Amino acid sequence: MNEQILMEKLRELRLPGFIEGIIEQRTSSRYQELPFEERLAFLVDRECLRRSSQKLDRRIKNARLRHSATIDSVDFRVERGLSKNKFLELGTCRWVTERVSLIITGPTGAGKSFLASALADQACKLGSTALYTRTSDLIAELLLAKTDGSFKNLRKRLSKVDLLILDDWLRDPLEAQHAREILDLIDDRFRRASCLFSSQLPMTDWHRTIPDPTIADAILDRIVHDAIRIELTGESMRKRTSPLPNRGKTSLRSVKSIKNSLRERKQKNLTPSQITK
Repeated sequence: MNEQILMEKLRELRLPGFIEGIIEQRTSSRYQELPFEERLAFLVDRECLRRSSQKLDRRIKNARLRHSATIDSVDFRVERGLSKNKFLELGTCRWVTERVSLIITGPTGAGKSFLASALADQACKLGSTALYTRTSDLIAELLLAKTDGSFKNLRKRLSKVDLLILDDWLRDPLEAQHAREILDLIDDRFRRASCLFSSQLPMTDWHRTIPDPTIADAILDRIVHDAIRIELTGESMRKRTSPLPNRGKTSLRSVKSIKNSLRERKQKNLTPSQITK
């Protein structure tokens, strides 16, 4: 069999790793003295590595992560209540394989979504599947699926995800119908697959955002007892990383003060320059 026919058959078999390996062996003298078995093993390893890399790329793409974050890109120097040892332990993703959930709470800009994306990226690298979604988007998707007949397929697809990230968890109070959908979803995943809840609200405020106390009890009972918790503190990471030169001089509190001053200006008919004096 000549080389051209061999390459065509390898393409038909979808073995581009073999093709790359053969070309490398042909152009490099270091392979010439190796026995046949070692050269064949090199080709097999090359193809396995390519397929493994392809699967990883697919897992990360399907995860639809909000940030291109990795464990190595997390800044532990910032004081925000994040324990480096605890986070690196979470980076082993043993909690995902053990089907335990994770709760990350903290003020706006504390880096909750970034940390969630970094952990999901690591889970994908270790062979698990992940999916990022805002809670409001997921609710809308569930309700739409009920109307277009795709609800069962969506529920089945979600149940196969090893790590489901629910960002902006309970940012808005849940309507009764939405709460029931969330309860069914969490019940499907309870001790079968992991969830990561990212929320600005402290856990003590979660119950009041769910109008039906019975459903609220049922949802929280399936979350809080089997979840690891990270409580972030400190000022906004967006403020810290802003490219503007005066980023450290303006806080959220001062922004609110400016808004209040603008209201006073409208009432007193003052000019903006008079407000800043």
